Amino acid sequence: MKLNLSALVKLRSLFSATQRFNLSLFSAFAIETVILNPRSYATAALPVVETYGEKVKTVGIQKKPLDPADVLRSWGCSENDVSTIFLRRPSLRKMDVNNLQSKLHTLSGLGISSSDLAKIIYCRPRFLNCRLNKNLDERIEYLQALFGSREVLLKAILRNPSLLTYDLHNSIKPVIARFENVGLSRKDLIPMLISRPTLIPRCALNDEKMDYIRRTGVSKVSRMYKYVVTLFSISRLETIHEKMANLEKFGFSEDEILKLFGRSPLLLTLSVDKVQRNMTFILGTMKLSASSVLRNPCLLYFNLETLLRPRYLLAEKIDDMGLVPQVRGPSMVRALRMTEKRFIKAFMSCHPEAVAKELMSFYTSAKGIKRLAESSKRSVQKGFPF
Repeated sequence: MKLNLSALVKLRSLFSATQRFNLSLFSAFAIETVILNPRSYATAALPVVETYGEKVKTVGIQKKPLDPADVLRSWGCSENDVSTIFLRRPSLRKMDVNNLQSKLHTLSGLGISSSDLAKIIYCRPRFLNCRLNKNLDERIEYLQALFGSREVLLKAILRNPSLLTYDLHNSIKPVIARFENVGLSRKDLIPMLISRPTLIPRCALNDEKMDYIRRTGVSKVSRMYKYVVTLFSISRLETIHEKMANLEKFGFSEDEILKLFGRSPLLLTLSVDKVQRNMTFILGTMKLSASSVLRNPCLLYFNLETLLRPRYLLAEKIDDMGLVPQVRGPSMVRALRMTEKRFIKAFMSCHPEAVAKELMSFYTSAKGIKRLAESSKRSVQKGFPF
């Protein structure tokens, strides 16, 4: 009985080993068959092969995923526009496509075209990286009510795209309220917002600036009031002090300077260097009085190299030659304010041909005189110009 039981155990072990060997051999055979000739494999493995084949087929016909350049082209941007955009902001090449499409859809709703976008990116490279969609509907509704129409709003956005990114409650509304509190109506404020893009982020009206505005003598009903208020608000106090000190060196009092700013507020936008050079030439070479500048602020706006000096030298030449009409006294300021065509006709073309040719040659050479060391002048960037 023991022998029979022992034999039975050995037989069972042998049968199990043989079965495992056959299964392993069959599995190896099946795998080899699939690799070498997948189409001839048995129907039992057919679903696996078909599933794999379907996946391969699907991957093979899948379209190339869109990139930001494709999205911009499909939106209407030309190749030049796309190149300009990526040149100014290379990181846009890696921007999320869905995010870009969403922002372009928003811009389309505002009426911004593809060419407009290229100009915006050229001036504001980070524009598309800003969160345009955050509280956009509320911001657009307020801005449209402020500007009065969708067309004027679009003009303002193209002039200052950052209007779509400013915080409505902490930036836009407080600035508008501040200007209204100092007597600036919305009708006057709208052109200022369009012409001065930095009006919202740089607005600062403290007590000292308000005192300067009051001392200019410009009333709230004057057409110049909006220019005086906005230019003082965006100018740094240290810059205002520097420009006033520069004019004081030529004999002006502080009250005279502020009155001058009231008559011509754009003087606040002129650099200290330009005003100093023009004043030196007007007082030192032309021998005009400082009061003539108070009466004619335009003298400070003229370009010294291309207008002020050449026309003065021509007036001296006409005087030396004894020709008429001559450019003296009050007629000097009038001659300086003339257009180029009218100036030539009034003081050169009126003479005989030979004389006119001589005067024109002298005037042309005078205009060609360059500022000393102009080519080696270093450009110092101080940030916001005024």
